[in-house]
Amino acid sequence: MAAGGWFAIAGLSHRQAGATRIRVAAPGLPASGSLHGKALSQPLGFGFPLLEPHIDPTTRSPMPTHKRIDVSKVGDVTVVKFVDRKILDEAGIQELGAELFSLVEHDNRRSILVSFDNVDFLSSAALGKLITLDRKVKSVQGRLKMCNIRPEILEVFQITKLNKVFDIRGEEAEAISAF
Repeated sequence: MAAGGWFAIAGLSHRQAGATRIRVAAPGLPASGSLHGKALSQPLGFGFPLLEPHIDPTTRSPMPTHKRIDVSKVGDVTVVKFVDRKILDEAGIQELGAELFSLVEHDNRRSILVSFDNVDFLSSAALGKLITLDRKVKSVQGRLKMCNIRPEILEVFQITKLNKVFDIRGEEAEAISAF
């Protein structure tokens, strides 16, 4: 602990004497497994209580818990970008699906744009998650669009006829204006 009763975790400083609660993603915690990027429900030996999972201590609002996607808002449109360039492994695809579905089921997002800007490879299992996402969005009268798909990946959409299922646009700006 630093002098004066202060300590730092994940770049945030908090006074130990206070009842500060924080979300922890600190160096020294495992890079994989149940602790990385998760809110913890037990103290880490610093003598302070922690918030309930995924709550920002300063605003008391939900914190993003996504590892596989980056989520932003442009007006009423939720823009989703994939973190991974290669979406191939089964465990990662399951996690990706859960994160995408939570946008509709938990966050009540109705206008979703999925950008493939960073994606080089996409497995058929990932296509299945996108089909399920499309169904979930449509079931709540929402709209799903996709953009920035590489020609090689777009060819897979065309071969599987998914280009007729999904609303696929060229660039992000064009897709956002189509909502």
